Amino acid sequence: MFEPVIAPSGTLLGLLQRGRGDGTLHALTAPRAEALAALDHCVLRDPRHDWQVENRSLYYARLYLDLGGGLDAIEAHLFSAEDVLDADECRTGLALAVLGHLASYGRRDALELLRRYAASGTNWAWALDELALRDDDAGLRALAAPVLARFPADPEGEAELAAAVRDAFEPRPWRLWADDPRESIASRVRAAQETGCFDRWQRQLRPQGPRPGWSVQAVFDWAQQGLERGAALHVPAARCLTAVAGPEDRAEIVEAARSGSDGARSTALRYLADNNDPDALELIEDAVSTGSALVVDAAVDAFERMRSIAAVDRARGWARRPDALGAAAGRMLACRGGAQDSDLVLGALREAVRGEGPDAPTLWTLVDGAGRLGIACAAPVLRHVYRETASSHLRGRAARALAATDPSFASGFAVECLWDCEESTREIAARFAETGDARVVERLRRLAADPAEEAEVQTAVRSRIGPDMPAV
Repeated sequence: MFEPVIAPSGTLLGLLQRGRGDGTLHALTAPRAEALAALDHCVLRDPRHDWQVENRSLYYARLYLDLGGGLDAIEAHLFSAEDVLDADECRTGLALAVLGHLASYGRRDALELLRRYAASGTNWAWALDELALRDDDAGLRALAAPVLARFPADPEGEAELAAAVRDAFEPRPWRLWADDPRESIASRVRAAQETGCFDRWQRQLRPQGPRPGWSVQAVFDWAQQGLERGAALHVPAARCLTAVAGPEDRAEIVEAARSGSDGARSTALRYLADNNDPDALELIEDAVSTGSALVVDAAVDAFERMRSIAAVDRARGWARRPDALGAAAGRMLACRGGAQDSDLVLGALREAVRGEGPDAPTLWTLVDGAGRLGIACAAPVLRHVYRETASSHLRGRAARALAATDPSFASGFAVECLWDCEESTREIAARFAETGDARVVERLRRLAADPAEEAEVQTAVRSRIGPDMPAV
């Protein structure tokens, strides 16, 4: 999947791609054709950098409802020739999830599209999972024959069917089909269910990796072999060392941390840091200066996991370093520093935005730290991150930090956050948004009555709704 191209934050398309509440508010006041074109663009070209954790589907579905939008563009996208040529579920996943939400709101056209795609589309399993949550038994039973027809009645086809049943996210359709009155369907599904259970049992009998009785060197060798295969195993290998190593092995582990192979060195650094070894900090600093990129990353990660007072003190000395260790020190102080570290955290936050932009991964921790420490001077930087980041999760963290640092948050960003794509951000808004704004009161009441809204958001909303709330 190609990296999404995100429009500027001041445009309607850019707002909708980011999932910002202002996107919905602007779309509702823009010319309807323009708003629907931007909405279709987002749904058909998934704008998320990480589609597995960022939410957009409910946000876009609600906007289709508010605009009275049709589904012709989604239908053309799902049933185009590209569906056969590009089997990547990222191409159609967002559109199918939007249809699922629309079906839950009673849009019959969305339900029918999901049924058609489950019967004939490439990403049929995703569509079936959406239907499993929303369709009735009759609708799901009607899909049994077309879905099973995808799997030839030969050993290879039966193995693929067993894998599909075993890996299904929602088991409801398969359970219905196992009890289907048509024996040709029920018998195949039951056999696939039994095969899937047997496969899981066999995998449990064939464990891979370290076993009791391994030596420290054997664990190091396993970690290095993983690297040579392209798999970084130093984290599980460090856990294995905890079970394998004794006090008499410390010298060997320290030597591996100083000059071992990349796999052994990464494993030893992680193990020593997790056990607060007195030499861990010096070995980490040396690894950052002399190690490969993989060893540097492992050393930095190991350092950030440390919880000792000595590690926090060392972070204060490292925070101004212009390298990965300096950045890690800033993040450690953001997580575990005190009020005396506010200037260092603020400096790290500003430097990250200046040097890496509003989507830098390091900002997640630094933004949280600015809120935890209540750094009022960080509010301008946090507002910039909130507006510009393409990550809806980072924007939510910025909103939470602004609630702790910016007195204008309740009457400003908190209002638009009520329409945000992330439920955690809507929850923050529900707790902080000033109810003197008529839009806030109306939105709170709507969220309280929306069956698709998350329970945490509705709990926050109901804590604000009372007899003294202004009438809409």
